[in-house]
Amino acid sequence: MSFDIETLYALLPAVYRLRDAEQGEPLKALLSIIAGQIAIVEEDLAQLYDDLFIETCAQWVVPYIGDLIGYRQLYGVAPQVRSPRAEVANTIGYRRRKGTAVMLEQLARDVTGWNARAVEFFQLLATTQYMNHLRPQNLSLSDVHHWEPLERLNTAFDRMAHTADVHRIASGRGRYNIPNIGIFLWRLGSYAQTSSPAFKLDERRYLFSPLGNNTQLFSLPQTESELTHLSEPINVPMPLSRRVLDQYLTSYYGPNKSLVLNVDGQDIIAPPDQQLSDLLQVCDLSDPNAAGDQAHKAPWKIAIDPVLGRIAFPEERDPPTNVLVTYYYGFSANIGGGSYDREGSFEPDLTPIVQVSTQHRDQPGIYSSIQEALNALHNGGVVEIIDSGRYTEALSINVAANTHLEIRAAEGSRPTLVLGNDLAIQGENDSICILNGLLISGRGLQVAGGLAFLKLRHCTIVPGLTLSIDGTPQHPSEAALEVSSVNTAVEIDACILGGLRIAEDDSEQAVSIIMSIIDSTGENEVAYAALDGTSTGRRLHIENSTVIGKVYTALLDYASNTIFLAPILSTRKQKGCVRFSYVPLDARVPRRYHCQPVSSADAARVRPQFTSLRYGEPGYCQLSLRCANEIRRGADDESEMGAFHNLYQPQKETNLRVRLDEYLRFGLEAGIFYAT
Repeated sequence: MSFDIETLYALLPAVYRLRDAEQGEPLKALLSIIAGQIAIVEEDLAQLYDDLFIETCAQWVVPYIGDLIGYRQLYGVAPQVRSPRAEVANTIGYRRRKGTAVMLEQLARDVTGWNARAVEFFQLLATTQYMNHLRPQNLSLSDVHHWEPLERLNTAFDRMAHTADVHRIASGRGRYNIPNIGIFLWRLGSYAQTSSPAFKLDERRYLFSPLGNNTQLFSLPQTESELTHLSEPINVPMPLSRRVLDQYLTSYYGPNKSLVLNVDGQDIIAPPDQQLSDLLQVCDLSDPNAAGDQAHKAPWKIAIDPVLGRIAFPEERDPPTNVLVTYYYGFSANIGGGSYDREGSFEPDLTPIVQVSTQHRDQPGIYSSIQEALNALHNGGVVEIIDSGRYTEALSINVAANTHLEIRAAEGSRPTLVLGNDLAIQGENDSICILNGLLISGRGLQVAGGLAFLKLRHCTIVPGLTLSIDGTPQHPSEAALEVSSVNTAVEIDACILGGLRIAEDDSEQAVSIIMSIIDSTGENEVAYAALDGTSTGRRLHIENSTVIGKVYTALLDYASNTIFLAPILSTRKQKGCVRFSYVPLDARVPRRYHCQPVSSADAARVRPQFTSLRYGEPGYCQLSLRCANEIRRGADDESEMGAFHNLYQPQKETNLRVRLDEYLRFGLEAGIFYAT
């Protein structure tokens, strides 16, 4: 029954209602208060029933229900465990499938957010055949006639039999034994490069990378929300090998798959009466000699090399005039620009918005060059690049007084700006310039004039400015960003940049660098300094970043969770703070707090080790598994130091170990292995 005010008031005798109306309805006002309290009691009674179920209970009830079933809370660093409600709801389902490989794989993916595969190593042991339980695939000798078992050897998808390994799997040394379960994790993700112009070497040879360097192609994982089977290679983001792509071409090639070619406006896809292998050939396109000749030339088919990211068109056909490629590359995190979600970093209320595209230039209102769009904005606004095209321009930016100008890549786009000369950015009083989501090569940025604020968000200015075909930086000593105006505030967020040259000033404003990589391409090069490259630059505020190269600053105002691979010179040591960072012992910096190394005896052991320090490789600036725990877990929140701090990889590993202890069957032991 509903006890609202009208229902209660109607229950009163009419004589009281009439007298109440004559006196201004004070009785009705009293009943409205009573009805409000009754409504609260009704709602509370209804909530008591809802609180019996995890899906509908109040937030404060979740820990109590979790305690009833023995739930232990984890670090909230993955989407599935960020709110305990979802994991508490799944706990019963997990326990019903306790110990099964599929459940362990689902569990690993939920608590880490990474793609995972569970392997029962006892199934890979070479054993004497038992006539009542024949295992014809479990042979102690390898059959070299079959390529795939050899291709997958010692990976998460290994199917070959092995002799027993008595090392403990928990230490990461042992694998193949009866009680052992392996959890393989993929830390690298696949990032899309959509409809990007291929880099032209000559009229028949192209590169997938818009920067003109070799690049390893990755697969687009076909993920599933609810696992019903163990992951296969198609379900995880893996580097594509030549053999795998050749044998499974139709699984990886085509629209909405891992890669596709568009030649002269037409996607290269097989017609109904033809096989895809009749059009494409996967092969080795490496250079066998100094002359740069390719190792293979296909007479009638288009040749693709997924390991080097190369394309060769047949000699017997007319050369193409326009080649667009859609492919996936591997990287660790959402920094440096790309097809990931960046919409939250856009300026929300900035108008007008003018669009730029080389592929949609014929549409009304869309400019074909960035400079034309800039010239159309007189009082600030947004220049939005809506494709992943290649823009070879000589740009100059002049921001009017009291206006904001943003040049950004649209959501899902990663355009490449190839600068013919330095990009000059100037502004007048109280002007702000923002660059967002751009991949810039060729030359760097030069800021002068009265620009008040320069913001770089999710941008990459290629370290070394230009890469050779093997990825070697061509101009290692040249700066990516030079700021000669002393009153320009600089903010760098989620970027990958080369060396910085920032003029020193007497203001209290510091250059802010957050979750970024500053790479001068070598520890002997200068990563941060004044314009001459040897004097001290403006005061510096840096968090969760990796710096490769020497740093010369007037004042290291604040440094936290940061890796400095080379010496640092801060002229003012009485002010500032360096905390939870790797700083060489000979660095001249303000007071240190929980920094590494602590002593010269630890210097060699705790020195950071990386998968790669060459820009363009999938494991660029990723901490190696050989890296000391003081670095891998040395941040203020026990995450890793450096640019990938916000991935919270140590916490994810801890989450998984906690859950494996709970969900493994008695007698089994698990080990964690990183596939990438």
